[in-house]
Amino acid sequence: MCEGALVNQDWEDRVTAAWATLDGYPEEKAADFRAVIDTLAAELPEGSPLGLFEQASAWDSTGHSDQAVPLYREALERGLSEVSPYKGRRAKIQLSSSLRNTGRPEEGVKLLTPELDAPSDELDDAVRACLALCLSSLGRDREGLSLVLGALAPHLPRYQRSMANYARALVEPEGSADRA
Repeated sequence: MCEGALVNQDWEDRVTAAWATLDGYPEEKAADFRAVIDTLAAELPEGSPLGLFEQASAWDSTGHSDQAVPLYREALERGLSEVSPYKGRRAKIQLSSSLRNTGRPEEGVKLLTPELDAPSDELDDAVRACLALCLSSLGRDREGLSLVLGALAPHLPRYQRSMANYARALVEPEGSADRA
């Protein structure tokens, strides 16, 4: 049976409901939350990229980036982006953050940089924020700040043009800031 037939709106709703309870679990009960996610993932075929993604996210959200990294990688390798492009993009963002947290920011930069040219969606700012953190961890603060200012500029009630120009000037040769 194909995974799409097993994953329906009811399953997605139950996953969403489970995630809505995360903040209700104290740190010492994080394993209980992960067990809820594991139970939901077990409803899918073994090795399901959707199940692996949810399990990776549960480990990550309970402070265990090291446990999350291999699960994110496996979910992506098993075709998460094809099953759910949105969750595939989320997995790349979250994996990059986890890679940074485990001392491998350069891998995060390699994973997220292509996402700057991906079709635009509501995750664009998250891509830029995580990429900025990875860049900062590599000592490339100006590039990171440029990404963050560029992501922030469209949300400002004024100064969009100036902030976008300042963001570009941070990574362009000297004298570029004069256009702001």
